Amino acid sequence: MNQNNFQKLLFIINPDSGNKKGDIRLPIQKYFNSSQHSILLYNLAENDSPEKIKEKTEEFQPDKVIAVGGDGTIKLVAESLLQTQVPLGILPAGSANGMAKELGIPDDPGRALDIIVKGQSKKIHLVDINDHRCIHLSDIGFNAFVVKKFETQNKRGMWGYIKAAWKVLGRNPVMQVSMQIDCEYIQREAAMVVIANATKYGTGVLINPKGSLEDDFFEVVIVRKIALSEIFKMMITHSPYNPAKTELLQTRSLKIASKHKVHFQVDGEYLGKVNSIIASILPAALQVIVPLQKD
Repeated sequence: MNQNNFQKLLFIINPDSGNKKGDIRLPIQKYFNSSQHSILLYNLAENDSPEKIKEKTEEFQPDKVIAVGGDGTIKLVAESLLQTQVPLGILPAGSANGMAKELGIPDDPGRALDIIVKGQSKKIHLVDINDHRCIHLSDIGFNAFVVKKFETQNKRGMWGYIKAAWKVLGRNPVMQVSMQIDCEYIQREAAMVVIANATKYGTGVLINPKGSLEDDFFEVVIVRKIALSEIFKMMITHSPYNPAKTELLQTRSLKIASKHKVHFQVDGEYLGKVNSIIASILPAALQVIVPLQKD
């Protein structure tokens, strides 16, 4: 499709997203006010499901469906588009916007809308984790516990995350986990285990330097100990990890068994405690709109 031709665009808006800089509908309406394109703005209700979004998509027959919110909103909309040819656009409006950063989509609404209208489509893989579709990052242990605390406090953004992490530091016990990574069996003590589809958290922490959304693998990052030296590398220098503290493995499938139940999150949504994880790659499962690649 010629990106400058008439397009039908369905915007799925999370009105409760973390970005409270005003009504996100206003810059969308202003952008398309004198446009030839047709838009429909749909506000998510509290208990909306992928099935409800599918109904809206089938009713409107858009060329693109745009998730307006954070990683949780993107995950919800992505689930509704699996096994379709409709690409997903992203208008960042969350607290951290990790997946938008991963794809090179800016926080500025005007520039993000330019990409939605004029960008290109590419296929990326997802990871199925305990029957949840992960588009970004999932983990058990320390960070999942932080996500739980983060969801219960008023402060958002980086400082909100730091505040939540400070509350959790020292309270998260070391996990005893057994893992089957493809056909290899290993046992580890760990503070957290990350199932990484993408490379970095929305906070900017580079947790998975080997990651690609277009290859045939996802990564398993075993953080054996929360160490300031490793955090400094992840946030600032991006130098190689100390394998005694942070271990990175690639795989197409994963099984984890934990001696005790541990905190679990997917794409920034806390999902309670589990003592087992089953994960597998979903290759080329989703089309996303990204900035045009320069020749």
